[in-house]
Amino acid sequence: MNIYISGSLAYDRIMDFPGKFSDHILPDKIHILNVCFNVNGMVEKFGGTAGNIAYSLSLLNEKPFIIATIGKDYKNYFDWLEKNNIPVDGIKIIHEEFTAGAYITTDRADNQITGFNPGAMKYPSRYQFTDSKAESSIALIAPGNLDDMIEYARMCRSKDIRYICDPGQSLTIWEKKNLKEWLDGSMLLISNDYELELIMKITGMDKKELLGITKTIITTFGENGSLISTSEFDARIPATKVHDVVDPTGAGDAYRAGLLKGIVTGRDIQTAARMGTVAAAYAIGKYGTQEHYFTYEDFIERYRNNFGEM
Repeated sequence: MNIYISGSLAYDRIMDFPGKFSDHILPDKIHILNVCFNVNGMVEKFGGTAGNIAYSLSLLNEKPFIIATIGKDYKNYFDWLEKNNIPVDGIKIIHEEFTAGAYITTDRADNQITGFNPGAMKYPSRYQFTDSKAESSIALIAPGNLDDMIEYARMCRSKDIRYICDPGQSLTIWEKKNLKEWLDGSMLLISNDYELELIMKITGMDKKELLGITKTIITTFGENGSLISTSEFDARIPATKVHDVVDPTGAGDAYRAGLLKGIVTGRDIQTAARMGTVAAAYAIGKYGTQEHYFTYEDFIERYRNNFGEM
């Protein structure tokens, strides 16, 4: 099965400030704010929606195909993807830009100041599904370049390729007409509960009406699991047991990878969603979105321990 992942590729550059931001920001001088925080150092981690989902899929013995853009500083990311058996052929290099980057500084009280440079993500990747066949292809369209998100859904519909809509943090830039068109004909919409409320607000449609244009809606609730909704039934899926919650960032992308693995291997949607929660549990246990590791045998065993046989 050809699994296409459209979304973003980014570097997360994480810094720790040993003090508190509040000790250096004067409330009565906010209008002329000019501060500098000396940090202890910086670590660089691989991120972005497409990269995160593809990484967890590679751990599940799949070979996903990323369609996205990346900047002139692509080499380290390409080396990482190739090391994890993830093709880079569908990634377009924008030589005049840097890769999208989040610059995150956290103080001693866990407050954060983040600067985000979209960089290469400002440009569409314009991949053509020339050799893609409907019966052997599936696409997940995650937050990334908006033109790509819209156009790839159109291409999938024209070729009868199943596609999953995952709008996430892109929702603030969608217009009603485009969002409704994007969802119409999709096999599945996945979001958290807050994002679902935004989708309903933007489209002017309630959940029942949304299920008239997409076949299934999966709503995630963090530690409270997820909910599968179709026109025929609702099914609650509990979260997988986690002993140490280190960093919830990236759990949603890992969930999507497990869900996709279930779908492409012919599991029913409830089993696929449970596979999503198992993958998410691994991500939560590590700091960073592509820091967790497991074998497929480990994954199956953890699934069985939580839910029984697949």
